[in-house]
Amino acid sequence: MGSDGSTGPIAKETRPPAVLQVVPSLVSGGVERGTVELAGALTAAGWTAYVASAGGPMERQLSRVGAQHIRLPLASKNPLVIRRNAKALIEIVRRCRIDVIHARSRAPAWSAWSAARATRRRFVTTFHNAYPDNLPLKRWYNSVMARGERVIAISQFVGDHAAEVYGIGSDCLRVIPRGVDLNQFDPDRVAGERVVKLAEQLRVPDDAAVVMLPGRLTRWKGGLEFIEAIACLGRRDLCCLFVGTEQRRGFRRELEAAIKRFGLIGMFRILDDCRDMPAAYQLADLVVSASTDPEGFGRVIVEAQAMGRPVIATDHGGARETIVPGVTGWLVSPRDPAALSAAIGEALALDPAARAAFARRCRAHVAANYSRELMCARTIEVYEELLFPEPEQTCLEPAIPIAAHA
Repeated sequence: MGSDGSTGPIAKETRPPAVLQVVPSLVSGGVERGTVELAGALTAAGWTAYVASAGGPMERQLSRVGAQHIRLPLASKNPLVIRRNAKALIEIVRRCRIDVIHARSRAPAWSAWSAARATRRRFVTTFHNAYPDNLPLKRWYNSVMARGERVIAISQFVGDHAAEVYGIGSDCLRVIPRGVDLNQFDPDRVAGERVVKLAEQLRVPDDAAVVMLPGRLTRWKGGLEFIEAIACLGRRDLCCLFVGTEQRRGFRRELEAAIKRFGLIGMFRILDDCRDMPAAYQLADLVVSASTDPEGFGRVIVEAQAMGRPVIATDHGGARETIVPGVTGWLVSPRDPAALSAAIGEALALDPAARAAFARRCRAHVAANYSRELMCARTIEVYEELLFPEPEQTCLEPAIPIAAHA
């Protein structure tokens, strides 16, 4: 560490490197899970892991993996709060001898970027989606995620967007897909009692085929198209599950109204808060992701495949990378209930041998490409590029297009 408090290349034998991840909160979601998983991998590798956020239930998980949490109001987009957060982060970085600051969301990234510049620490960002940039101010707000010395994208789809819109070069951009815990999402480790308990809770008929759409209850997740697709199928021997919390107040009533309008009352169940997703996937015969807009990655698609379940997803965004059509699932046009209905019918027509083959291919696909261990190892490699660089490994902050500052 330099006399000015900055972090340059450090010798591995001097002290464990320290990483500070910065996120809005630790309530729930894929970003938060990935943050906790990476913190655990860092501590297991002998690094020191800190997470700064506004807090939430997942703080306990951080403690269990040996990471330290620092509470700051980082979910706020108020410019005055962002400025105060930057000052607080500067103090934290110096006191805790942080080597790498990793921002994983836009609002806290502005504070983290300011702190990294003031303390001359390494700065890494993660693009979790192709953020909308239709307005100049929005484009500028998003641009902070392009200011990392290394910019991680959670899929090639997101990486292509970051490169095209913000001019991030291949020397700085790293595509690291999200990973899932293959120990947690393992069909052989889900006890039958867990599945039975969930089936009883949801009143799933013993002889019904179960089709599940997991994800937050919000319009763009495609719930209305899913209902219409089931109506097009014309079958009454199905039990269809929505599994996810309501994001926009009143949307659940819209779903219930659509179920009634299509004459499907009794065929659908809505589970607001599922605390055992592996059991939910195990209960399902088929998993659907019907998002009307492209998703940056689509974690449920990979979780379902890890559980050996065939998946139908809409043909855009990260799903094009995580599903192998005809091998691990199906891709259908977005906002097309008829196409979705046809794919559901084809998937449900698989005989037991074909289903078993799908299950083997799905799990092997995830194990080879989307494990938690692979995600964490590749992220730590990014930190090592910055802390222990080879002579040619230098990268200046990417130039943001002039229009982004308009």
